[in-house]
Amino acid sequence: MCGDGANDAPALRQAQFGIAVSTSTDVAKSAAGIVLTEPGLSGIVNAVTQGRIAFQRILTYTLRSILHKVRQVPYLGIGLFMTGHAILTPMLVVISMITGDFLAMSSTTDNVIPSPRPNIWKIGDLTLMGIMMGAFDLLFCVLILWIGHAKLHLPIETMQTLTLVNLVVSGQAIYYVVRERRHLWSSRPSKIVAACSMIDLTLVPSLAVTGTLMAPLPVPIIAGLFGVAAIFAFTLDGVKTVLLHHLTID
Repeated sequence: MCGDGANDAPALRQAQFGIAVSTSTDVAKSAAGIVLTEPGLSGIVNAVTQGRIAFQRILTYTLRSILHKVRQVPYLGIGLFMTGHAILTPMLVVISMITGDFLAMSSTTDNVIPSPRPNIWKIGDLTLMGIMMGAFDLLFCVLILWIGHAKLHLPIETMQTLTLVNLVVSGQAIYYVVRERRHLWSSRPSKIVAACSMIDLTLVPSLAVTGTLMAPLPVPIIAGLFGVAAIFAFTLDGVKTVLLHHLTID
């Protein structure tokens, strides 16, 4: 709905997308959802583009949240059953939450490609995709836990450190997979997202190597974890691509 006079204000307020121009009355401007400050339709195009960009960022956040919910609780339960102990201490939970929150907040600045068509929330397909990818992530995390417990015979304190590093590294892999509807290498992240990832992937392994706030974890294990996490990221990206051929999430 476009309007410029006081008599247009009720319709501008009621419309899903009320548009006023720079010469409109103050009443019309206050009732409109957007005020064009320049001649032409470029302002409308920019507003629609920014709305679709915001939708893609929210979609990434939602899919990532579903993934984490599917993985987190079963993983902690399986870890307790497998080792007989809690696989995360309260301090490690705090560190995991802080690193995850930094990445989540930085995602609001990420570079995304707006969709060429209007977006519609498809909760069913989105939830199904999150559950299936979350199950794959859970399988990966449990495999790392099993290797540390059954093959490397790590003590529980070291297992707790391994769990933290595993969650942080796999969490980074998940983000870079779900941020793109195409392959994960199709676009670059924003500078802020890249900086937060570098901080997370430097800080947590450094704490693990030095044994600060947690039991020390040998460098070869951390290096191996980074390697298998990279393989996991590309594998999960392939799973995502297959799922997107059958599910529509935007």
